[in-house]
Parts: sequence; C-alpha cells; structure tokens
Amino acid sequence: MEKEKNSVGLSSDYIIHPGETLAEVLEDREMTQRELAVRTGMTEKHISTVIHGQKGISVAFARKLEYALGIEAVFWINLQTNYDREILEFEELNNITEQELDVLRNLKEVIEVWSGFGWIDGDANPAAMVLDFRMIFGISNLLDTPKISYAAAYRVQSKGANVDPYVLFAWQRMCELLTKDIEIADRVDVERLREKIPEIKQVMFMRANQIQKKLATIFSECGIAFRIVPNFMGAPVQGFIKKTEDGSLILCMTLRQKFADIFWFTLFHEIAHILNGDTKHEFVDFDSVSGDREARADCMAGEFLLDSEEYRAFVESEGYKRVRGIENFAASQKVKEYIVQGRLMKETRIPWKARPRYEWV
Repeated sequence: MEKEKNSVGLSSDYIIHPGETLAEVLEDREMTQRELAVRTGMTEKHISTVIHGQKGISVAFARKLEYALGIEAVFWINLQTNYDREILEFEELNNITEQELDVLRNLKEVIEVWSGFGWIDGDANPAAMVLDFRMIFGISNLLDTPKISYAAAYRVQSKGANVDPYVLFAWQRMCELLTKDIEIADRVDVERLREKIPEIKQVMFMRANQIQKKLATIFSECGIAFRIVPNFMGAPVQGFIKKTEDGSLILCMTLRQKFADIFWFTLFHEIAHILNGDTKHEFVDFDSVSGDREARADCMAGEFLLDSEEYRAFVESEGYKRVRGIENFAASQKVKEYIVQGRLMKETRIPWKARPRYEWV
C-alpha cells in the first residue's frame, strides 16, 4: 500500500496505533482474538477493529485488558493518548498552508537566535517549525499574528522604519520569555526607581560586560525585570516596556545601533515612561517617536543625563570647543564624555565622529 504523505513529506505510517501493540502481545502469548474477547467480555468484532486500528482503546477497555493480560491499564491509556496526539500533529502538519510556511522566510534571523536558546530546532521540517512557532506565539494560525494588539510601549530607532509584524511579535515574545524567570521585588516601586537614577548613571562607568548584570539588579529591586536582548531586522526597536499579568514590569533594551550614548538615552527614556505612568496605557504607537508622551520622556531623559540649565550655560560659554571643557562638564554631570559629545553632535555643534559602541548581548 502506498504511504500516505502530506504536502511536506511526512508519513502517517510512522504513527503506531495501540492496536498493533495489542496484536504483538497476543502473538507473543499465542492467544487468539476470540480468547481475548472472552477474557475481556467484548465481542470478537470489537477486538478486531481495535487491532486493525479502526477503533481506539477506551479507558474502560484498558481496564479490561489489565485483567485479561496483566498489563496495567495506564500502559494502554498512554499508548492511546500518544497516538491521538501524534495523529493530531500529523493532521495539523498536513493542513499547514503555504502562506504559513511563507511566514518562516521572514523569521530566518529569529530562527537562528531562538535555536541558540534551545527553543526551536533550526533543522526541523518547516511544517514542524510552524507548530513550534504557533506554540511559542500562543496562536493557532500564524497568519493571525498581525491581528494581536501590542500592549506595550516601544522606542523605535527612526520614523518610517520598516516593521514586520511577525518579527516584531517574535521579538516581543523573546523579551517575555527571557525575563519570565528573573527574580524581582513583589511590586513596582516607582519612587524607589526615581531614587535609583544617580546609581543607574554610575553604571555607565562600569566595564561593558558588567553593565547588564548591574542594571538587572537595580531594576529588580524596583519590581522591574530587565534584560538586554538581541535585535532583529524587521523589528527596529531599541526599548520595550510591558506590564505583566501579575502587575510587574518588563523592561528590555537592544543594542541596535550599538552607540553607547544612544543606549543610555533610550534607557532613561524608558525609565521616564515608567515614572510618568505611561505604562498604564494599553498601547503606545511604535511606528513613530512623536507625540506628547514621547516628547515628555525625551525631555526627562535629557534632564536625567545633563542638567538643562547647566548645559545651556556650558554651550553659551562655548566650553564644548575644547576637549578639556567637554571632559570637565561631563565630570560635573557624572556621566561619560560620550554623553556630552553625542548631544553636541546631534545639535550639530561639533562634527560627527566615532564614539564608543557596545558589542555585548
């Protein structure tokens, strides 16, 4: 008989019906179907249909088999459960559309990173991979992903950025999964976070490979799960905030552009959102960084890093025209020189030049 195969080359012949196991047991014991029928109180026809895979083994029949064969009912029940699950998976695989398989083409970078985390098998059959993504996404059809609202606030790299809804949703789920086991305080303490601003600023003076661990510790004390995560093409996001079901907060950052000054400004921008209560809003537009909430967060982030009055005086005195002047002003603000340089370059007061980048994730 020709093997039944689905559109991706999987065969149902590899799925073993528990009736085959029952047939092997009878053969080993040289017991006929008629004798088993007598021992179980079932008809020969029923025994035959089970052995030929036309019927399953019910819980009641499993118990009868335990009496008749001395093999525990749970053994037969587990065989049937595993068979039912494998048949369901086969039918799912057989019904996956080309459109769902096409989604995987947009997720190549995600697949590579997630394989490293051990969440999916990067070498798996594409259809099996679709099932893995359905499970991780929490959705029965990947094509419905764009319909899910993003209950989160984002900091986007630039206006008009090219956003792929599947990649963006995968990035969000990655943030949730990577932060779910971080131990944090029982509740979000906004005032404590505000008090931690000077301590957070001091972290920028640490070695790059120590920054994430120290920030995670500080934020955990404030009831916030913090993590620096990989970034993907199609998800041009630098910061992510989400309130979880238990009322705690997730705060994730990427090193998309890798510039140290942008990382710290974005971090304080996200902190400003938390302090301003913006996380109470179900949705903040991530296609643009404009709007009153974004402007307030930008203003507060800038103030956290550089006192506005003192910065104005520094600029008016043209202290930025001397290297020593920039170094002295940065020291007075308790920030690294690149913070001052980055702002001066953005305001075109000094020429653009190389500045420190972070490489770790």
